[in-house]
Amino acid sequence: MASIKDIGRFFIFIVVGLGTIIVGSFMIRGTMHMWDNPEKTDDEKKD
Repeated sequence: MASIKDIGRFFIFIVVGLGTIIVGSFMIRGTMHMWDNPEKTDDEKKD
């Protein structure tokens, strides 16, 4: 049977992993928006 320390360590590992995935996805989305062509975004605003 797993001890409370092992369960806590596993739970923290899952929480940190999910947090890393969420932060990474936001960072990738931000860099993609930075790489977008400014003319393209201006054309989208005109429509």
